[in-house]
Order: sequence, then structure tokens, then C-alpha cells
Amino acid sequence: MSLTDTLTRPLRDLRISVTDRCNFRCVYCMPKEVFGSDYQFLARAQILTFEEIARLVRIFVEHGVSKIRLTGGEPLVRRDLHLLVAMIADIPDLDLTLTTNGSLLAKQAPLLKAAGLKRVTVSLDSLDNKIFKAMNDVDFPVEKVLEGMDAAAKVGLGPIKVNMVVKKGMNESSILPMARFFREKGYILRFIEYMDVGHTNGWRMDDVVSANEIIKRIHAEMPLEPLDPNYRGEVAGRWKYKDGSGEIGVIASVTQPFCRDCNRARLSAEGDLYTCLFAVNGYNLRNLIRGGATNDEISQAIVSVWNKRSDRYSELRSENTISLPKVEMSHIGG
Repeated sequence: MSLTDTLTRPLRDLRISVTDRCNFRCVYCMPKEVFGSDYQFLARAQILTFEEIARLVRIFVEHGVSKIRLTGGEPLVRRDLHLLVAMIADIPDLDLTLTTNGSLLAKQAPLLKAAGLKRVTVSLDSLDNKIFKAMNDVDFPVEKVLEGMDAAAKVGLGPIKVNMVVKKGMNESSILPMARFFREKGYILRFIEYMDVGHTNGWRMDDVVSANEIIKRIHAEMPLEPLDPNYRGEVAGRWKYKDGSGEIGVIASVTQPFCRDCNRARLSAEGDLYTCLFAVNGYNLRNLIRGGATNDEISQAIVSVWNKRSDRYSELRSENTISLPKVEMSHIGG
């Protein structure tokens, strides 16, 4: 049964956070001053088991979900993640992907591919080690991330997509070097406007480099032309190089909201269902699972949540909404 919300948006895409932990402390996501050595992450017993996640995926698929993206935190810090991949990959007609910071990808790529993963998206905010290390804040080098991408490409986890969050005053000087490099590599680079997800990253509108500015900079050196979206609800605006040498994407949630076509739900590591990246509250499905609920009862809970959905935060963004205690991006995977 296909679901629609109050704005007639269907449910097609489910993003599953498999852990709230990460080995990076990116300044726009998990700043050290908040997520320090004494930060209390979820206990193992609080996190959904692989079996519980796979059960929920099967129920969501019955309601029209056709794409699953595994996220975190950093999903590859979850032990034996390939076992979960195999469970989900066994479900027919699913596009199964994963977003990672790439730090552990080189070692795990063969296992993930063998388990049935289709593609990976890797986050990388600069090719300049000084800038990248300042942003990941754990002194992790660019070279190791590139090694992970290449390992993924080698085993067939492609096309590789690369996500770059652009923050003014930190890495906007890396826009052109990143575009040049990944154009040569043949990986699809996507620029993401710095967003006010959560309430710990100190977001200000002044820190946003707009999608229009990003496209303008690249177009001046490497002429671009727009492409049609691959499907309704695709978050990235697509552009191709006029010489046919590839494409880039821009995700402009701040300056060009795409709420009207949003068909994504998010499941946190402890089983909370969120209907928006900028949500304040979630609906706990773990309590139903561990309380002995049947699949039909869990299904009805999902229907009830989605049918009432009216989220369009990016269209309503203002000084008042910015201060809301929104769930952290590290908790629901972006």
C-alpha cells in the first residue's frame, strides 16, 4: 500500500542510522565541544539489532519504500555491518546504498559488495589536508579517504558519489580543486549548502555559500548546463560539463528548498522514526518491536505517522525556527 502525507508526498526513501557514533568530529556535525570524550552515546542494548532493522525494512517496503540508505554517525564503525547489508539485500526490488566518511571503506568495500551493497557515497570536504583535517578535527588525512573511494570503485560499488559540505570561511577555496579532481576521476561530486541541522553546530546564514555561487564559480572555468532530475524527489540539482566530461550536483536545502517533493523518512539507531531532517521529535518503533507488536501493528503505526506528516522546514526557515532543538544530523544520518 503506497502512502502519502498531508501534502500528497509519497514514502519512497528510508535512511537508516545504524549507529550514533562516529570517528570524526566534523565541525558542522559533531563538534568536539559537544561530542567530547565524556559524551554519552547510546548503549548497545538501546540500538536496533540487525534483525530488527531488517524486519522494519520489510514493513516499509510494503508501503512503497524502494530505496534504503545506511547512514550513521559513521555506519562503518558498526561491527559486522556487511551482515545487515546481506539481510536487506535479500529483499527484492530495493536500491541499497551507504553514506560514509570513507575512513574504513578501503578494508570493508569487498565485504560490502559481496553482501549485496549497490553503491556508496563518500563525504569529503576538501583535498587540502590542512583544511580537511581542520574540518574533521581528528587529524585524518585526505589520502585515506581517496584510498577508500578507489577501493569501492574497484569492487564495483559505483558510480561513486562524493559529498562536499561547503562552509564559508573554511573550505570554499576547495570548490574548484574538488571539481577539477573528481571530473578527472569520473566520480560524481555533489556540493551541499551548510545547513542548520540540530542545534550544536553554531549555524549562521552568513556561513552559507549558495548553490548559485558554487555553480557560478565552476561554470566560469568549466562550462556547465543543467540536467533533468533522475526521478521525482531527487535532492541534488544536476549539472553536466558541456564538454561531456561528467556531472556535478548541488544540494540547496537553504537557498532553494525542495520540501514539496521530499519523500524521505529517517530511522535513528534506537528506532525513532523521523519525517524530516530538521525534525524536533521522532516516533519510537523500537518500543513496538520489543513490546511484542505484530507486523500489522507496526505497519499501522508507520501509516499513522506518515499520513499526518506536514513537514516543510526549509520553506519556513526563519530566525525563529533556527533556534528549535532539532535532532542532530549525527543521530539521523543527514
